Amino acid sequence: MARVALVTGGTRGIGASISRALQKAGRTVVASYVGNDAKAQSFSQETGIKVTRFDVSDFEACRTAVDGINADLGPVEVLVNNAGITRDGVLQKMDRDMWDAVIDTNLGSCYNLCKLTFEHMRSIKFGRIVNIGSINGQAGQYGQVNYAAAKSGIHGFTKALAQEGARFGITVNAIAPGYVDTEMVRAVPPDVLQKIIARIPAGRLGSPEDIARGVLFLTADESDFVTGSTLSINGGQHMY
Repeated sequence: MARVALVTGGTRGIGASISRALQKAGRTVVASYVGNDAKAQSFSQETGIKVTRFDVSDFEACRTAVDGINADLGPVEVLVNNAGITRDGVLQKMDRDMWDAVIDTNLGSCYNLCKLTFEHMRSIKFGRIVNIGSINGQAGQYGQVNYAAAKSGIHGFTKALAQEGARFGITVNAIAPGYVDTEMVRAVPPDVLQKIIARIPAGRLGSPEDIARGVLFLTADESDFVTGSTLSINGGQHMY
Protein backbone atom coordinates (compact mmCIF):
# COMPACT_ATOMS: atom_id res chain seq x y z
CA MET A 1 0.00 0.00 0.00
CA ALA A 2 1.33 3.45 -0.93
CA ARG A 3 2.63 5.56 1.92
CA VAL A 4 0.58 8.67 2.68
CA ALA A 5 2.50 11.93 2.26
CA LEU A 6 1.33 15.32 3.52
CA VAL A 7 2.84 18.42 1.92
CA THR A 8 1.90 21.69 3.59
CA GLY A 9 1.60 24.63 1.24
CA GLY A 10 1.55 21.93 -1.39
CA THR A 11 -0.60 23.42 -4.16
CA ARG A 12 1.61 26.25 -5.41
CA GLY A 13 5.24 27.02 -6.18
CA ILE A 14 7.83 24.76 -4.55
CA GLY A 15 5.12 22.86 -2.69
CA ALA A 16 3.27 21.97 -5.87
CA SER A 17 6.45 20.56 -7.42
CA ILE A 18 7.10 18.53 -4.27
CA SER A 19 3.53 17.18 -4.33
CA ARG A 20 3.83 16.16 -7.98
CA ALA A 21 7.22 14.51 -7.46
CA LEU A 22 6.01 12.48 -4.49
CA GLN A 23 2.94 11.39 -6.41
CA LYS A 24 5.12 10.28 -9.32
CA ALA A 25 7.25 8.31 -6.85
CA GLY A 26 4.17 6.35 -5.80
CA ARG A 27 3.11 8.15 -2.64
CA THR A 28 -0.52 8.93 -1.88
CA VAL A 29 -0.22 12.71 -1.58
CA VAL A 30 -2.34 15.23 0.31
CA ALA A 31 -1.50 18.90 -0.30
CA SER A 32 -2.60 21.52 2.19
CA TYR A 33 -3.38 25.15 1.46
CA VAL A 34 -4.87 28.04 3.37
CA GLY A 35 -6.05 30.77 1.01
CA ASN A 36 -6.87 30.34 -2.65
CA ASP A 37 -9.66 27.80 -3.14
CA ALA A 38 -9.83 28.26 -6.92
CA LYS A 39 -6.12 27.58 -7.46
CA ALA A 40 -6.15 24.64 -5.05
CA GLN A 41 -9.12 23.02 -6.75
CA SER A 42 -7.55 23.60 -10.17
CA PHE A 43 -4.34 21.94 -8.96
CA SER A 44 -6.30 18.99 -7.60
CA GLN A 45 -8.26 18.53 -10.83
CA GLU A 46 -5.10 18.75 -12.91
CA THR A 47 -3.06 16.29 -10.84
CA GLY A 48 -5.56 14.09 -9.02
CA ILE A 49 -3.87 15.04 -5.75
CA LYS A 50 -6.22 15.46 -2.79
CA VAL A 51 -6.16 18.95 -1.26
CA THR A 52 -7.22 20.05 2.20
CA ARG A 53 -7.61 23.56 3.58
CA PHE A 54 -6.38 24.42 7.07
CA ASP A 55 -4.20 26.93 8.90
CA VAL A 56 -0.89 25.25 9.75
CA SER A 57 -0.27 27.75 12.56
CA ASP A 58 -3.42 26.58 14.40
CA PHE A 59 -2.81 23.37 16.36
CA GLU A 60 -6.45 22.35 16.59
CA ALA A 61 -6.98 22.97 12.88
CA CYS A 62 -3.95 20.76 12.21
CA ARG A 63 -5.36 18.07 14.50
CA THR A 64 -8.69 18.08 12.65
CA ALA A 65 -6.93 17.89 9.29
CA VAL A 66 -4.63 15.03 10.32
CA ASP A 67 -7.56 13.12 11.82
CA GLY A 68 -9.40 13.54 8.51
CA ILE A 69 -6.43 12.26 6.51
CA ASN A 70 -6.08 9.30 8.86
CA ALA A 71 -9.73 8.41 8.38
CA ASP A 72 -9.79 8.88 4.59
CA LEU A 73 -6.41 7.58 3.46
CA GLY A 74 -4.50 6.24 6.44
CA PRO A 75 -1.86 7.69 8.74
CA VAL A 76 0.74 10.14 7.45
CA GLU A 77 4.14 8.47 7.10
CA VAL A 78 5.86 11.12 4.95
CA LEU A 79 5.60 14.75 6.08
CA VAL A 80 6.95 17.78 4.24
CA ASN A 81 6.62 21.01 6.22
CA ASN A 82 6.79 23.50 3.36
CA ALA A 83 4.16 26.13 4.22
CA GLY A 84 5.58 29.56 4.90
CA ILE A 85 4.86 33.27 4.72
CA THR A 86 6.80 36.54 4.81
CA ARG A 87 6.00 39.77 6.62
CA ASP A 88 9.13 41.76 5.82
CA GLY A 89 10.32 44.96 7.42
CA VAL A 90 13.24 46.32 9.37
CA LEU A 91 12.97 45.75 13.12
CA GLN A 92 12.04 49.36 13.83
CA LYS A 93 8.96 49.01 11.63
CA MET A 94 8.08 45.40 12.47
CA ASP A 95 5.18 45.09 14.89
CA ARG A 96 4.55 42.09 17.08
CA ASP A 97 1.79 40.76 14.81
CA MET A 98 4.27 40.56 11.92
CA TRP A 99 6.70 38.66 14.13
CA ASP A 100 4.09 36.26 15.51
CA ALA A 101 2.52 35.49 12.13
CA VAL A 102 5.82 34.40 10.60
CA ILE A 103 7.07 32.46 13.64
CA ASP A 104 3.74 30.68 14.14
CA THR A 105 3.28 29.79 10.46
CA ASN A 106 6.82 28.93 9.45
CA LEU A 107 8.17 27.37 12.65
CA GLY A 108 5.10 26.65 14.76
CA SER A 109 3.66 24.56 11.95
CA CYS A 110 6.63 22.19 12.18
CA TYR A 111 5.81 21.55 15.84
CA ASN A 112 2.10 21.16 15.09
CA LEU A 113 2.38 18.63 12.28
CA CYS A 114 5.32 16.68 13.69
CA LYS A 115 3.58 16.42 17.06
CA LEU A 116 0.45 15.04 15.41
CA THR A 117 2.17 12.49 13.15
CA PHE A 118 5.23 11.40 15.13
CA GLU A 119 3.48 8.90 17.39
CA HIS A 120 2.26 6.76 14.51
CA MET A 121 5.69 6.88 12.87
CA ARG A 122 7.22 5.64 16.12
CA SER A 123 4.70 2.82 16.37
CA ILE A 124 5.52 1.45 12.90
CA LYS A 125 9.23 2.31 13.15
CA PHE A 126 9.18 4.29 9.93
CA GLY A 127 8.83 7.96 9.10
CA ARG A 128 10.23 10.58 6.76
CA ILE A 129 10.05 14.25 7.74
CA VAL A 130 11.48 17.08 5.66
CA ASN A 131 11.30 20.66 6.90
CA ILE A 132 11.84 23.43 4.35
CA GLY A 133 14.22 26.03 5.74
CA SER A 134 15.96 28.76 3.77
CA ILE A 135 19.30 30.22 2.79
CA ASN A 136 18.14 33.27 4.77
CA GLY A 137 17.90 31.10 7.88
CA GLN A 138 21.57 30.27 7.39
CA ALA A 139 22.98 33.63 6.28
CA GLY A 140 20.37 36.12 7.50
CA GLN A 141 18.73 38.79 5.37
CA TYR A 142 18.15 42.51 5.83
CA GLY A 143 14.54 43.27 6.73
CA GLN A 144 13.72 39.66 7.62
CA VAL A 145 14.52 39.15 11.29
CA ASN A 146 11.25 37.26 11.74
CA TYR A 147 11.69 35.06 8.65
CA ALA A 148 15.38 34.40 9.30
CA ALA A 149 14.65 33.51 12.93
CA ALA A 150 11.87 31.11 11.95
CA LYS A 151 13.91 29.39 9.25
CA SER A 152 17.00 29.17 11.46
CA GLY A 153 14.73 27.68 14.13
CA ILE A 154 13.62 25.04 11.63
CA HIS A 155 17.22 23.94 11.19
CA GLY A 156 17.69 23.53 14.95
CA PHE A 157 14.29 21.85 15.36
CA THR A 158 15.29 19.36 12.65
CA LYS A 159 18.55 18.37 14.34
CA ALA A 160 16.91 17.91 17.73
CA LEU A 161 13.93 15.90 16.48
CA ALA A 162 16.23 13.73 14.35
CA GLN A 163 17.87 12.54 17.57
CA GLU A 164 14.49 11.58 19.00
CA GLY A 165 13.40 9.71 15.89
CA ALA A 166 16.53 7.87 14.81
CA ARG A 167 16.07 4.71 16.88
CA PHE A 168 12.49 4.44 15.67
CA GLY A 169 13.39 4.48 11.97
CA ILE A 170 12.24 8.09 11.57
CA THR A 171 14.50 10.43 9.62
CA VAL A 172 14.16 14.18 10.05
CA ASN A 173 16.00 16.43 7.62
CA ALA A 174 15.81 19.98 6.31
CA ILE A 175 16.29 21.58 2.93
CA ALA A 176 17.54 25.16 2.71
CA PRO A 177 16.59 26.51 -0.72
CA GLY A 178 18.29 29.52 -2.18
CA TYR A 179 16.45 31.89 -4.50
CA VAL A 180 13.94 29.86 -6.51
CA ASP A 181 11.94 30.93 -9.55
CA THR A 182 8.51 31.28 -7.93
CA GLU A 183 5.78 33.93 -7.99
CA MET A 184 7.29 35.56 -4.91
CA VAL A 185 10.74 35.90 -6.45
CA ARG A 186 9.40 36.99 -9.85
CA ALA A 187 7.69 39.88 -8.06
CA VAL A 188 11.11 41.32 -7.14
CA PRO A 189 12.02 44.38 -9.29
CA PRO A 190 14.06 43.27 -12.32
CA ASP A 191 17.16 45.28 -11.39
CA VAL A 192 17.19 43.80 -7.89
CA LEU A 193 16.62 40.31 -9.26
CA GLN A 194 19.60 40.64 -11.59
CA LYS A 195 21.80 41.60 -8.62
CA ILE A 196 20.59 38.48 -6.77
CA ILE A 197 21.35 36.22 -9.75
CA ALA A 198 24.80 37.82 -10.10
CA ARG A 199 25.62 36.52 -6.60
CA ILE A 200 24.70 32.91 -7.47
CA PRO A 201 27.75 31.01 -8.79
CA ALA A 202 25.51 28.72 -10.87
CA GLY A 203 24.30 31.81 -12.72
CA ARG A 204 20.57 31.19 -12.40
CA LEU A 205 17.66 30.98 -10.02
CA GLY A 206 16.75 27.56 -8.71
CA SER A 207 13.67 25.80 -10.02
CA PRO A 208 10.93 24.29 -7.84
CA GLU A 209 11.92 20.93 -9.34
CA ASP A 210 15.45 21.34 -7.93
CA ILE A 211 13.95 21.40 -4.45
CA ALA A 212 11.52 18.57 -5.19
CA ARG A 213 14.39 16.29 -6.22
CA GLY A 214 16.01 16.90 -2.85
CA VAL A 215 12.77 16.00 -1.09
CA LEU A 216 12.50 12.79 -3.12
CA PHE A 217 15.96 11.72 -1.98
CA LEU A 218 15.35 12.50 1.69
CA THR A 219 11.91 10.82 1.78
CA ALA A 220 12.88 7.62 -0.03
CA ASP A 221 12.51 4.42 1.96
CA GLU A 222 16.18 3.73 1.22
CA SER A 223 17.39 7.04 2.73
CA ASP A 224 17.30 5.61 6.23
CA PHE A 225 20.86 6.59 7.22
CA VAL A 226 20.46 10.29 6.42
CA THR A 227 19.01 12.21 9.35
CA GLY A 228 19.59 15.52 11.10
CA SER A 229 21.01 16.99 7.90
CA THR A 230 20.34 20.29 6.17
CA LEU A 231 20.62 20.00 2.40
CA SER A 232 21.48 23.37 0.87
CA ILE A 233 20.12 23.77 -2.66
CA ASN A 234 21.23 27.25 -3.64
CA GLY A 235 23.51 27.12 -6.67
CA GLY A 236 26.55 27.76 -4.49
CA GLN A 237 25.33 31.12 -3.18
CA HIS A 238 25.95 30.21 0.43
CA MET A 239 28.23 27.28 1.26
CA TYR A 240 27.36 26.36 4.83
